[in-house]
Amino acid sequence: MQPFRPSFLLRSRHVQTIFATSGPRRWLASKAWRALERCAREVVLDAGDGVRLSGLLSSHGDGPRDLVTVIHGWEGSARSLYVRSAAGIVFGRGFDVFRLHLRDHGGTFHLNRGPFTCTRLGEAIAALASVHRQFAERRHLLVGFSLGGNFALRMALHTPAAGIDIAKVVAVCPAILPHLTMEDLENGFFLYHDYFLYKWKRTLRRKLRLFPDLGYGEALRTRKSLRAMNDYFVPHLTEFDTPIDYFMGYAIAGDVLSDLRVPAHIIAAADDPVIDVRHLDEIARPDCLSVEVTAHGGHCGFIKNWRMQSWVDERIAELLG
Repeated sequence: MQPFRPSFLLRSRHVQTIFATSGPRRWLASKAWRALERCAREVVLDAGDGVRLSGLLSSHGDGPRDLVTVIHGWEGSARSLYVRSAAGIVFGRGFDVFRLHLRDHGGTFHLNRGPFTCTRLGEAIAALASVHRQFAERRHLLVGFSLGGNFALRMALHTPAAGIDIAKVVAVCPAILPHLTMEDLENGFFLYHDYFLYKWKRTLRRKLRLFPDLGYGEALRTRKSLRAMNDYFVPHLTEFDTPIDYFMGYAIAGDVLSDLRVPAHIIAAADDPVIDVRHLDEIARPDCLSVEVTAHGGHCGFIKNWRMQSWVDERIAELLG
């Protein structure tokens, strides 16, 4: 496959990042996912201990095909543009696709009382196991973006013990050292900080309407930054006492990935304004893990032309094939 070389005016990391989730791409690239959405149906999965997660299954309906599970990023969903775009290309290449919603994403607040946290790995693995049981005859593959890439890599560490046979994992711009990413959001370009703050607060407000006994309404109104949000919500909504303990609970730096045995491929951009590509220097590199870094691409963008097509979609399909 040709290296990623976007048009000159598309090389800005901010243009790449913004177009990944919004802007004209919503219309210009929609043809890529029309077939995917036409046959999509919601599936609710039993993730154990009363937990339910959901997702969208798109199947060609003509017998067993390879099944790709795709996981969105933080505050994203199965219908985020970058997910639809990649899933649409993969579906068009002949794969069946299941787009998994992490807890409280994609409007699934009602399925569970407890709010989403990034350390709820066990339920994501249990949901994947449920998919695997329903489609046991398939070859299973896993794709994740940003936080979803972090989840995909962590899930792959445990799938062999859970009896889940994953043939390959592809992680695009995965979160590696969350505490440093949070610091970068606090100190970097305000647009990204405010975007995630707005979306996180909106999610928590919607959750509170369904479960008012969670009782964090006043705290939600008065916290004006991601740092202030984490300082309050980590000790109140997670099992961790401090934000740094929580962030390290899902970091994948150090030797975390050293026991990885599932073939995995990370795709990242050197100009990513959300997750610093230098964090890749901190991960273990077992033989089954390969890393690919492009000069441009922003955060989960990789937009290659003014038709809003993404190079990474084709790359994912190539790697899975």
